[in-house]
Amino acid sequence: MSGSLKGLVALVTGATSGIGLGIAHSLAKRGCSIVVNGLGDAKVFENLKEDFARQHGVDTHFSGEDLAKLSDIQKLHNDVLKLYPRGLDILVNNAGFQHVCPVESFPTETWDAMIAVMLTAPFHLTQRFLPRMRVKGWGRIINMSSTHGHVASANKSAYISAKHGIIGFTKTVAIETAGSGVTCNAICPGYVETPLSMKQVEDRSRDQGITLEEAKAQIVGVHASKQPVKLEHIGEMAAFLCSPAADQMTGASLVVDGGWTAQ
Repeated sequence: MSGSLKGLVALVTGATSGIGLGIAHSLAKRGCSIVVNGLGDAKVFENLKEDFARQHGVDTHFSGEDLAKLSDIQKLHNDVLKLYPRGLDILVNNAGFQHVCPVESFPTETWDAMIAVMLTAPFHLTQRFLPRMRVKGWGRIINMSSTHGHVASANKSAYISAKHGIIGFTKTVAIETAGSGVTCNAICPGYVETPLSMKQVEDRSRDQGITLEEAKAQIVGVHASKQPVKLEHIGEMAAFLCSPAADQMTGASLVVDGGWTAQ
């Protein structure tokens, strides 16, 4: 396990389930205080808070702000600074969602929302939280891209455009912060079993008239390993990027895809 993160503060977006929640747990178990942003009602947040307290004993706060709205992003920034005037130490831009549809019929409002959440929101959050990281001389910005940040698939134009874009943004921030003690890297998972990916399985099962298991085998079949990526693989990768071993890793696009892009 990577070293202690006790005394540090992380914001993880899209962290009420799936990859974001896995990353939040990996950071929290190393002593990092966590601000969880995501969708859910008061009961969801309360259950998560109790879970983090029981498992990790760390300071945990929750935000339900909509990252597609600049006013909500500004409120999230202000709320974090009220809680932690020194600002964040770790920013994980993870929030995202999928919509599968041909370009010709892709809804404009869905395109706008996906780009807003997965590309524009990371820009706004980085712009707001980076200055205090520079002052402290240490910070970690981790952007969740995807194997689809490197290769394309049909009917996923907005998702793939956002995930390619976040890799470019990652490289730019890495160059601008090089030597400052702040690093910026992207993690690019292949197929991970999450609520988001299970929706794709269900859609394929319905569209092709096949079982869920058959649909899942088709999707994970793009991996050379024929095995899915586990949530803990991504969480531990994020924790590694926060460790001293990763001090000189910046601008990297770290693919965790069971050999998909190696084929």
